[in-house]
Amino acid sequence: MHAESLYREPSRDLSEAERVDWLRLLRSENVGPVTFFALLRRYGSAAESLSALPTLARKGGRASLRIAPREEAERELDATRQAGARLIAHGERDYPSGLAAIYDAPPLLSMRGRTDIGADPSRVVAMVGARNASGVGARFARTLAAELGSQGLVVASGLARGIDAAAHEGALASGTIAVLAGGIDQPYPAENKALYDAIVNQGLIIAEQPVGTEAHARHFPRRNRLISGLSMGVVVVEAALRSGSLITARMALEQGREVLAVPGSPLDPRCRGSNNLLREGATLVENADDVVRALNGLRTLREPADGYGAAGPSANEAELEPARARIVGLLSPTPLAVDELIRQGRLTPQVVLTILLELELAGRLQRHPGNQVSLL
Repeated sequence: MHAESLYREPSRDLSEAERVDWLRLLRSENVGPVTFFALLRRYGSAAESLSALPTLARKGGRASLRIAPREEAERELDATRQAGARLIAHGERDYPSGLAAIYDAPPLLSMRGRTDIGADPSRVVAMVGARNASGVGARFARTLAAELGSQGLVVASGLARGIDAAAHEGALASGTIAVLAGGIDQPYPAENKALYDAIVNQGLIIAEQPVGTEAHARHFPRRNRLISGLSMGVVVVEAALRSGSLITARMALEQGREVLAVPGSPLDPRCRGSNNLLREGATLVENADDVVRALNGLRTLREPADGYGAAGPSANEAELEPARARIVGLLSPTPLAVDELIRQGRLTPQVVLTILLELELAGRLQRHPGNQVSLL
């Protein structure tokens, strides 16, 4: 598989001062990935964005907002280095270009190991599946991962027990990527610590959460979007009808990635979700050639629609003041597409996007997949 057309030209590396500012902005209250980049586009730098946060939050209806202090950011950077990792910013040369293309890409990633193997998504395929995998399923995943590695592909997974661990083991010799739900120094489950150490030496470990963060249930869906975002396709091996693997498959579809599945026994509940993916149109996988054929020829990553865009300088206070109540009135706990909000509000995109930014920083807005927002 050829990589040239997918590889993105890196921008310059951040200075140390800029990296601290990026980290402060990201760790400030109510600033997630989408909000982070909306602020950067509007104000030009993390330093200017930090200065603007209190005013924006106040206009959104919140009296005060916690801004991460410089000392806290510097301590996190030091702790990341002490854990043997680096904090890589979106746009720097070691940032995985597959992740750079997803809608809610992490502004900063902790990375440990061979950062080169995650650079190009046309060489990365994700493999996920049941934690309580059958012996046959684990063996198949291990063998498939080894065969994919022998054909020049890198296997990404989540370091969970079961299918994830088997996929990492099979691909270890050729290079594998483990995406953690917690911090870069917190392999989970503990039984996979030896596998984690082996991947540090022969592959790549990636984490979005701050160093020292223990994995909790709320972290796993966010981890799953990174597993799919790194790759051109996701292979599902043994997944129940309600499982994290199906969440990963759904996120892959939202990101414009290919979804593939391994057929399983209809008598095994661990295979009902993966079999249902096949029923809905996923590519059937029986061997590595099936995966290569499905992904061969895919050379571009769909750019997801950005519901925030550049807020733009044309949204002045005279336009914003009367529009705030209108936008809040149109919003509800039910998600609404941003485009529909613009249409119904009969307002310019710059006005609507600025008000959404204010509401999110005030903790009053929640963002959903598919470019939708709801009121909290």
